[in-house]
Amino acid sequence: MSDVARRAGVALGTVSNVLNRPSIVAPATRARVLAAIDELGFVRNNLARTLANGRADTLGFVIVDIGNSLFVDIARGAQAASAEAGMKLLLANSDVNFESQNDFLDWFDEARVGGVLLAPLDGPLEAAQRVRNHGRPVVTVNWPGNPGHSCGVTVDEEHGGYLAATHLLERGRTRLIFAGGPLSLHAVAERLSGARRAVAEWGSGTSLEVAETARLTIRTGREFGKEIAARKLSERPDGIVSAADALAAGCVQALVAERIRVPEDIAIIGYDNNHFAADSIIPISTVGQPGHEMGRIAAGLLLEEIAGGAHEHRTVTLAPELFERASTAGDARG
Repeated sequence: MSDVARRAGVALGTVSNVLNRPSIVAPATRARVLAAIDELGFVRNNLARTLANGRADTLGFVIVDIGNSLFVDIARGAQAASAEAGMKLLLANSDVNFESQNDFLDWFDEARVGGVLLAPLDGPLEAAQRVRNHGRPVVTVNWPGNPGHSCGVTVDEEHGGYLAATHLLERGRTRLIFAGGPLSLHAVAERLSGARRAVAEWGSGTSLEVAETARLTIRTGREFGKEIAARKLSERPDGIVSAADALAAGCVQALVAERIRVPEDIAIIGYDNNHFAADSIIPISTVGQPGHEMGRIAAGLLLEEIAGGAHEHRTVTLAPELFERASTAGDARG
């Protein structure tokens, strides 16, 4: 900054004010300093500034899959809450890769951000704990916090599965199949648990088959749809609860290609309310999480912890919502 001050003919403190409190600097002086900054190509060392004043103005956010619009919505909510608090948000996409997730956590730690939001993969969170041990708060999103040690924001996935299955049952579907996997994934297992509860409550005359899939992708959905289409008519389900919208979209494509009518022959409901679900060849009913609200709440918890004072580590659990579209419209044929 001393070079900028010499070029502009002002004191070093004036340059600092232009960068940090421009409103208190006379317009002509401010213009002279900004011109010097531009001429010299000066870029402020934010890390040095953080070390000097002991306060970071940046948060990090590691998300699991930027291709999933749920996490885009979460990021937008977190960014809005961060901006309102005068903080910047840096986004990193682990791209469903555990090693990348840990690398980004370490990078944010080394960059001395004020705190980190993490939408993690299923698996150990030692890297997140390592960041916490260095005095940097970490709040998980779409994953519960560690009681007494960290905060988290989740959605009631079990209730979401219950809503999806109940929706089909209320439309006269009695032979349901739950498709999704691996079942070792926490969210998938919870959604299956909810679907099972709905069928059990509905009573006799209903059934739930479980079809575990290797992935939750459109391609896997197409393969699953072809398998359903190849069954004898008497062995086909009349309702499918899909653990993800991508899986449901692929299934719809395969069934339509085999001239099986959706929803007349088989009704399908997905999960996540991904943006593309409404634009599918047959718009897909789904259960959605309030992504924007999740992001805002998670950022709020992180900012609260950074501020210090009386902060209580807690997990906030939000309710999912049913979105009915053409893939389940109407009752089953009598």
